[in-house]
Amino acid sequence: MTENRIVPNRKSLFLRACRGGPVEHVPVWMMRQAGRYLPEYRAVRAQHSFLEVCKTPELAIEVSLQPFRQFAVDAVIVFCDILVPAEAMGLPVEFQDAGPVLPRPVRSHSDVQALRDFDPDKDTKFVGQAIAGLCRELGPTVPVLGFAAAPWTLACYMVEGRAKSGFGAVKQMRYADPALLRALLEKIARNTARYLKAQIAAGAAAVQLFDTWAGELSAADYDEFALPSIQLLLEELAAGETPVIYYSKATNHLLDSVSRTGADVLSVDWRIDLKDARAKCRKRSGPPFAVQGNIDPAVLLGPVEGIRQAVRDAVAKTGGTGHILNLGHGILPETPVEHARAFIEAGQTTPLSAVASSASGI
Repeated sequence: MTENRIVPNRKSLFLRACRGGPVEHVPVWMMRQAGRYLPEYRAVRAQHSFLEVCKTPELAIEVSLQPFRQFAVDAVIVFCDILVPAEAMGLPVEFQDAGPVLPRPVRSHSDVQALRDFDPDKDTKFVGQAIAGLCRELGPTVPVLGFAAAPWTLACYMVEGRAKSGFGAVKQMRYADPALLRALLEKIARNTARYLKAQIAAGAAAVQLFDTWAGELSAADYDEFALPSIQLLLEELAAGETPVIYYSKATNHLLDSVSRTGADVLSVDWRIDLKDARAKCRKRSGPPFAVQGNIDPAVLLGPVEGIRQAVRDAVAKTGGTGHILNLGHGILPETPVEHARAFIEAGQTTPLSAVASSASGI
């Protein structure tokens, strides 16, 4: 296990970064940090199915803690899956070798009407139990993160029935029956708001919305369909002092729009320059957004010095202020454990005084 090297109160560090306050170093964690690249995770999965791990609080707690034990990451995200709310709304979900499959996709108004408004305290109580258990295990100085899919991304799976290039079925719905798509997005948004509210009540210090498929949309379609559903979700959530992180993939053409979601932190992938993201995504008043990201996960497959340089370059883009260091997408399963460790250590040991002066010149 990596020793607690620098900051004894990671929760304070993380929340200050979310709010653009001063930090000792950039807080750092990795999307999909509990996963197949870790031998101890593979050992658990050899005995239990993926959904069994998600739905058994003791198992979810165990795998969520594995990266913290290994690397002393600055935030622990609860182990779960973005399709859990879809199942709670009444859609069966099967996890196959090629990925998740929803055998009864949503294609009609009657399908949308049949979706249940679920109770997170009953139907997905295992998520809250895992978050509460993590908070007990980690104590008050380590932030536990909750998460959910953004409405558009969850709709892609619910309509298509699987991840599929182009998402033709949901785009057909957009053109053939836009009112149906809006109704589905609204139903997802309201249910997701309750789902995240329960996670915050269980102890989540921050929550993240994953909009993995936002980049499939044009700017006009994002503004017409995805953006209103996110704004509705955040209005219903009313997270208050709990930061909301919004992650979107391949959305360089949507930066102005994502700045209007209402999220506190904008998380971007490696295709977007962090300095450009901050310049383009400005709040209508006040300081720039906090940003999260954005190292290409494939960098962790290369040499350790390359990982360290990528971290230095990313932190230099922001000067370390209002920046949560992360990957631009989930860590790849073939990533060597020592390379993941090098990424975390580089973030936690990069001196901000050295990068701050160069941030304006990059």
